[in-house]
Amino acid sequence: MGWWPFNRRRADSGDDNPHMRGSRMWLIDLQEACEREYQNPAAGKAKVRELQVEWTDAHARDEISDELLEGLDRRAFRLIRSDPEEWLRWLDDIEFWKPGWRGDEGVPTTD
Repeated sequence: MGWWPFNRRRADSGDDNPHMRGSRMWLIDLQEACEREYQNPAAGKAKVRELQVEWTDAHARDEISDELLEGLDRRAFRLIRSDPEEWLRWLDDIEFWKPGWRGDEGVPTTD
């Protein structure tokens, strides 16, 4: 019977791509890696560098947009170049971890 409305259709070859991670997931990974090493900035910075390799690879596979890669790299630059006090300030800066953060403000201040 060809009228059955619940046909199983084969997916096109373009549909079997795995679920791509969004910007929020990449940011959560970065934040969690840094917070695990909040007392050891050197180890945290090493983890940030490892994550940068993952971002670059994902970008090469077109899983990350140019804008997302740029935003992640901006954050990584700030974290890697920070001294221990700045490291903690970046980790505590809520705006720093939000999608769309541009980094135009510079180093967060301690109020």
